[in-house]
Amino acid sequence: MFQNNKFRIGNKDLSNLLKEAIEIYNSYRGKESNARVLKIEGDEVWVLFEGHFCYTCGVNDWVEDFAYVLKDLGIEAHLDKILEPEQYEEPWRIGIFKIRGVEGNERGV
Repeated sequence: MFQNNKFRIGNKDLSNLLKEAIEIYNSYRGKESNARVLKIEGDEVWVLFEGHFCYTCGVNDWVEDFAYVLKDLGIEAHLDKILEPEQYEEPWRIGIFKIRGVEGNERGV
């Protein structure tokens, strides 16, 4: 999926970049969707999205947009999975993003 290169992100750098990404995302999407990092596990970042999504626009688009914010900050990431509530109309989603180049990730993703 990702090509091998030598770019590595330390956990502290990743944490700071994620804070910046959340601020950027919320500044543009905050009226409809707010994001916050739930946890970082190795090369996975779990982000909670809550709000009054535009359901006709495609709820998952609100989650996928976060990967583009990360890309703009120089982080190679892809959305691996979206966790959805049992009731589709509930105002939350969790995006699980895979980050490339995280130090200590033995799989090289």
